[in-house]
Amino acid sequence: MTQRPIYLDYHATTPVDPRVVEAMMPFFTEHFGNPASVTHAYGWAAEAAIKQARATLADAIHATPEEIVFTSGATEANNLALKGVAEAYFGKGRHLITVQTEHSAVLDPCRYLEALGFEVTYLPVQADGLIDLSALENAFREDTVLVSVMAANNEIGVLQPLAEIGACCRRRSVLFHTDAAQALGKIPLDVDAMQIDLMSMTAHKVYGPKGIGALYVRRRQPRVKLAPQLHGGGHERGLRSGTLYPPQIVGFAKAVELALAEMPQETLRQTTLRERLWSALRQLPELYLNGHSAQRLPGNLNISIGGVDGQALLLGLRSTVALSSGSACRYTTLAPSHVLTALGRSEALAYASLRFGLGRFTTVEEIDQVAEAAIATIQSLRQAALGMKG
Repeated sequence: MTQRPIYLDYHATTPVDPRVVEAMMPFFTEHFGNPASVTHAYGWAAEAAIKQARATLADAIHATPEEIVFTSGATEANNLALKGVAEAYFGKGRHLITVQTEHSAVLDPCRYLEALGFEVTYLPVQADGLIDLSALENAFREDTVLVSVMAANNEIGVLQPLAEIGACCRRRSVLFHTDAAQALGKIPLDVDAMQIDLMSMTAHKVYGPKGIGALYVRRRQPRVKLAPQLHGGGHERGLRSGTLYPPQIVGFAKAVELALAEMPQETLRQTTLRERLWSALRQLPELYLNGHSAQRLPGNLNISIGGVDGQALLLGLRSTVALSSGSACRYTTLAPSHVLTALGRSEALAYASLRFGLGRFTTVEEIDQVAEAAIATIQSLRQAALGMKG
């Protein structure tokens, strides 16, 4: 059997932790009831499990269980947050603020809202990927209803200053939404301390199942109004209709519970592995770190490599390591990463970039193997390019 490549694409998705699978299994067979069936024991068992899961997720971000709305993932949560606020606050204002480096699950709904007559300000970022808070301050208008800023960037791992952004928004009575798909379980999140009003989350970035996510919706000071985007049945207090799926929800909660318990040691371990990889790679000339060197996810290393063809680089590495040049969600386009171009990288460097996503099951031995393979591939491609020029 051919050995599979080392997996370093943990930002795209993560394997489901065996402990999560174990927690989910009874809800496929023994506890298979519909949680909305409130007249018998099968429904009661499913409802109780979901109630516990909702409490676990709420505790993880210092919210209340009633503020957790289950969705199919972070993409749906982002759409519900942006479109839901825009529609509910239509009479108050039609201006939103976001950032050029956001995930397409935020940028595309913004463009959709622009087509309906809303106005969106897309803030630039600095060379390190962080927003300029003064630029945010200057972007507010009388009719601004929402600011949406990603907690942790999915490509370059940069952590935005959520508490400072939240304070800016609260002073102006503007709602603050953050896409925390990459941040949940990896950095501390506190919706009250950070003054966050809406937060999108997903399970599959944190060793849980695909197809399940949640949106935190603040219920007090202020109480956030949302227009539902799915109708039919009035589930989730009317905000998101559709039969809840207990196995996924239980798995989501278990995954978050494990991530929080292991966060201190995993943060240290992954940061050490990341620095080990970067220390090995940076011995080569013309390697550029993308994003802030310290204010980033522990398991993220994104680099641009001069003097090589980006596609040839990925092809040369694919038998050794599974990684990507950017977001797995933009595989249908051949355009360079909008995140890297927003940092000021040239088109050539944006194409010739690698996103190393380290995770729970990454080992020291794997990091050393990947470093060795990457160095050899880069040197080989550069030598070939020189030969062609000669």
